[in-house]
Amino acid sequence: MASESAGEEMAGADAVDTGAEDTGKLDMGKLDPGGTVAADAAGPANGETVRIDSWIWSVRLVKTRSMGAAACRGGHVRVNGERVKPAYAVRVGDEVRLRHAGRERILVVKRVIRKRVGAPVAVECYVDNSPPPPPREAVAPIGIRDRGTGRPTKRDRRELERLRGFGGPPDGGPGGAGAPDDPGKQSNTGKQSGPGKQG
Repeated sequence: MASESAGEEMAGADAVDTGAEDTGKLDMGKLDPGGTVAADAAGPANGETVRIDSWIWSVRLVKTRSMGAAACRGGHVRVNGERVKPAYAVRVGDEVRLRHAGRERILVVKRVIRKRVGAPVAVECYVDNSPPPPPREAVAPIGIRDRGTGRPTKRDRRELERLRGFGGPPDGGPGGAGAPDDPGKQSNTGKQSGPGKQG
């Protein structure tokens, strides 16, 4: 009987806990499926315009607004085919081209916002017509040493430099570290002794 009463108490506690969880938490995905509430809150007030540098920052294309302004000043931002200044007022339907981080982004403005929002909401504010990013080269990292192997020796450093393309062939070949015509090395034959020193 003691085990039955303990089982009933546990079932009652589970029922209370589940009820508290259901009423205490709200599922934001059910309330705002497309993120429209957040985008509306980030939108401009009536009659306000939104600057292009602020918009590209708000939709998370650049990390800071000053980076967006610098991109505009550098000619990396075009709206409808024309270079624009950072204070250009962006409107719905504009085509924004941004060259940043080695690729070109082509976006059509769907919603104008002035405050930075999360990535799922930001994606809803534009149509992305950008070409796919170039594939990353699958190259093994050069010069990574195993942990705990200690400081590299001089020979190890020369081999790493040769792999990275900084040095010539190893073992003092033509153009290598031991070449006599190496401009970085100075020979002792050209030194002169001072007045009080003997050579």
